[in-house]
Amino acid sequence: MPKLSESARRIGRKIGLDDDNGYGIAVLLALIVVVVIVAGFFVSNLLSSPVGYSTIYLLDENQRAQDYPQVVVTAQNSTFTVWVGVENHDVEATDYQVQVKVANTLLVSPLPGGPVQTLDTATLQDSTWKDMVTVNMNSYVSGKYVVVFELYKHTGDSLEFTHNYCVLNIQLT
Repeated sequence: MPKLSESARRIGRKIGLDDDNGYGIAVLLALIVVVVIVAGFFVSNLLSSPVGYSTIYLLDENQRAQDYPQVVVTAQNSTFTVWVGVENHDVEATDYQVQVKVANTLLVSPLPGGPVQTLDTATLQDSTWKDMVTVNMNSYVSGKYVVVFELYKHTGDSLEFTHNYCVLNIQLT
């Protein structure tokens, strides 16, 4: 059984190519294919519409990413405050809703059930919205909880979960 390179040489000789310019033409064709693929990639990226994104984050009472509440005591300090920030890097101004939910565990996202609190915001393109949120844990029994801040985008008459959320783990004693 002949080797692949021998078969390629025989085909090249049948179409009038010798060993020297046969390899040169193969390299040239390979370069042309690569250039066409790369150029097609860049053209498709230039013609496609820009894709934006949004994000949500939490800060402590002093607007820093530290000293988050971890332990609260029923009927003593069962209320805590955090700053919630929403950044809109979408291609246009967007209306968002932050839903605050409390659960024993975070098994799925978004959490099923209704929120204990909602915040609505209209955020301009490439801007940030921040607000202080106070969460009251008085109606819960002692145990471990997750306080989840889920970000939704208003789309017409409905809300679309953006798959962005922040979680605070709280020990209620």
